[in-house]
Amino acid sequence: MADKTRRDIIKAGLGGMLAVFIPKGLTAEESPDWFEHYWVYIIDINACIGCGACVRADKRENDVPPAFFRTWVERYQVTEDDHVYVDSPNGGKNGFVSVDNPAKDAKPTKGFFVPKLCNHCRHTPCAQVCPVNASYISPQGVVLVDKQRCIGCGYCVQACPYGSRYIDPRTHTADKCTWCFHRITKGLQPACVTVCPTGARKFGDLKEKGSEIRKILSTALTNVLKPELNTEPFCFYIGIDKAVR
Repeated sequence: MADKTRRDIIKAGLGGMLAVFIPKGLTAEESPDWFEHYWVYIIDINACIGCGACVRADKRENDVPPAFFRTWVERYQVTEDDHVYVDSPNGGKNGFVSVDNPAKDAKPTKGFFVPKLCNHCRHTPCAQVCPVNASYISPQGVVLVDKQRCIGCGYCVQACPYGSRYIDPRTHTADKCTWCFHRITKGLQPACVTVCPTGARKFGDLKEKGSEIRKILSTALTNVLKPELNTEPFCFYIGIDKAVR
């Protein structure tokens, strides 16, 4: 058998990724307009330094109320006896100044930062439990909340396996990360992506040929959070550790 070229390998890898997003029973060619976009968010754990710039930018851009977060950063410390300690002071908004050992009797052997946000699942539990259809997947492929319909029951908050939703105390309606929907529909990047000093956050459209997001997904090893739930999230992680939950 002839050796495969790099182009063949990349093409095959991207095809496998695209299969995740296309409704079962349809091929890529048959369903190009199922959604207007196949927007994808990628986070490189190896590049995140826990500075909190993303959290601050999101707060400013989306007028997020105090003590609530649309995106936040968690610090993971793994000790030599395999205990995992996680903290996120003020959502990581002000960074992580202290590097104190959380376990006085065990030495940390590994530490890293994990940004989190709404995963914009294709099979989203939050929309499934909403009694008034206020949570929905838009034609652009983004999970949104209709504030006019939302009754603030909190079912979606409880159903989200990623802890990304909250009830806004000012409006008494559900809120969460929208990938800065008002920006991306104008061709702009989410606010958190624009301020990341290390490029740990990436966002793009799989339907756009030659896009950076396509190149990353076709060449890098990526994983999703809680894959056993089969929610088919559109948020991918590079370098994710088994300790992350």
